[in-house]
Amino acid sequence: MITIEINPVALGFGAFEVRWYGVMVVLAIVAVIGIALLEAKRVGFSQDHIYSVALWGIVGGVVVSRLFHVIDQWDYYMAHPGQIIGFSGLTVYGAVMGALVAVLTYAWVKKLSFWQLGDIVAPGALLGQAIGRIGCLINGCCFGIFTSLPWAVVYTHPGSYAPLGEPRHPTQIYHLLWNLIAFAIIWRLRRRLRPPGSVFLTYLALYAIGDLGIRFVREGEAFLFGMQQAQLIGVVMLLVTVPWLIVRMWRARAAILPLESSSEVSQPEHNQGA
Repeated sequence: MITIEINPVALGFGAFEVRWYGVMVVLAIVAVIGIALLEAKRVGFSQDHIYSVALWGIVGGVVVSRLFHVIDQWDYYMAHPGQIIGFSGLTVYGAVMGALVAVLTYAWVKKLSFWQLGDIVAPGALLGQAIGRIGCLINGCCFGIFTSLPWAVVYTHPGSYAPLGEPRHPTQIYHLLWNLIAFAIIWRLRRRLRPPGSVFLTYLALYAIGDLGIRFVREGEAFLFGMQQAQLIGVVMLLVTVPWLIVRMWRARAAILPLESSSEVSQPEHNQGA
C-alpha cells in the first residue's frame, strides 16, 4: 500500500489558500506553452500567436470545465445555486473541449489553419495533463474504487478529498502514466503524421482511449447506460476522431500516389534524353 499524507494545501495565509493542485495547474500551463513555442519555431509558425492562444484556451477551458462539472453534479448545485460560480470543481474533459473551442475560434478570427495550430499545441497538452495529475494525486480528487492490490493508495490527511484510510486504485497515477505514454507516442510521430491535423486528432483519440479505460476503476456516478459522463464523451470522441483521422490520412495518401507514379514514369524518359 502507498500512504499519502501530504497536506493538499501548499501555503495558507489566513482564509487564503494555495493548493498543490493549483501549483501543478500553473506548471502544466507553462509546459503546454513552452512545448508549443518549440513546435511553432520548428514548423515556422509565429510564436506570438501561441501566447494569445494560451490565454483564449485557459479562459475557454476553465469556463467549459466548470460547466461540465455543474452538469455532472446537477442535483447538488440545484440545492446550492450560490456555489455554481467557482473553481472548486473542474473536469479535464471540459477543459479539453473548452480549450478546443477557444483555439478553433481564435484560428477562425485570425484566419489561421486550425489543423496546424492543433498539431502545435497537442504534444504539450498531453504533458500538461500529466503534470496536472500530480496535483490530483496530492489533492485526493479523481480517486479510484476500493481495491486490495499492493499498489493501492491510502489517504490519511484530513484535508484530502479522498476517503481516509481506504485502499483505492491510484487512478491519478494511471492517468499520469497514460498521458506520458501518449506524449511519447505523439512526440515520436509528430514529424511523420500527415496531413496537418493528424497529430491533433491522434492526441484526442489517445486521450479518450486512456480516460475511457481508467474510469472503469475510478469512482464516479453512472450517467447513462451504466457509464460515467466522461466515458460517454470518450466514446463519442473516438467515434468521431478515429474515422476522421483514417479518412484524412487515406485521402492524403491517395493524393500523393499519382504524383509518385508520374515521377517514376518521367524519370527514365529524362535519363534517355540525357
